[in-house]
Amino acid sequence: MPEPLTPRSVRALLEAHGLRPSRALGQNFLTDPNTAERIVRLSGVVAGDRVLEVGPGVGSLTVALGAAGVEVTAVEIDSRLVAVLEDVLAGTGSVVVEGDALRIDWSALLDMDRPWTMVSNLPYNVATPVLIRALETAPMIGRFLVMVQREVGERIAAGAGEEAYGAVSVKVAYHCTAEVVGTVPSTVFAPRPKVESALVRLERRAAPPVEVDDPDWMFRLVRAGFATRRKMLRRALATVLGARAEDVLRAAGIDPEARAETLGLPEWAAIAAVEREAGQS
Repeated sequence: MPEPLTPRSVRALLEAHGLRPSRALGQNFLTDPNTAERIVRLSGVVAGDRVLEVGPGVGSLTVALGAAGVEVTAVEIDSRLVAVLEDVLAGTGSVVVEGDALRIDWSALLDMDRPWTMVSNLPYNVATPVLIRALETAPMIGRFLVMVQREVGERIAAGAGEEAYGAVSVKVAYHCTAEVVGTVPSTVFAPRPKVESALVRLERRAAPPVEVDDPDWMFRLVRAGFATRRKMLRRALATVLGARAEDVLRAAGIDPEARAETLGLPEWAAIAAVEREAGQS
């Protein structure tokens, strides 16, 4: 089993392969083995579990996951780092796949015979779309422990009425429960980012908490509602409902002068249901 990666060994790896972190790919490599072990512990994975890691970088978290006895499939977009990972993980049984988590076919890569857990230090610049795409297209992933920018983590886990609550919060709540379970200082990365990170744990729901005939339509309404946060809903939703916005809101039991951040999933589902009924009548 490889030794845990430290700031010195990460620098040595990058120098040996003639590499520098890519700003365009949002690369900030974890260099603290204690933080890597903490992430594994908070993820709840145990020996024999199957883990998907997106954006493994030079393998700091991958090594910690392997030490816990889990089966790791690591997806890395940077071909330069694939060679580093294969070097670091040689003989461990971890699988390294070169690919883009925003394009890869999860159903082809991850079989369905046993559940998966995503444990990842997600690149800041694609963290939200990678997570949402996994929630929407990878039902075999039942649990998540992701490290993201702190502001993003708070948004992912926020509930109605909270300052960070937004369209992403609503979509996440439809698919799973989410909570921020810790923060990570910038000092444990190389290069050092300008912001703190958050650790977010998500558990996929067995079924959505609301019944919606057309979730895509509901989320279109949600996006319109949050596109102009300071506007009253009757004005914000007019971009998709036109002159019907106020009538639809009243029929759904929603104050037309309310704002999007005050509505939870049941209210958004009610708006979508009323509009669908009106469209069919």
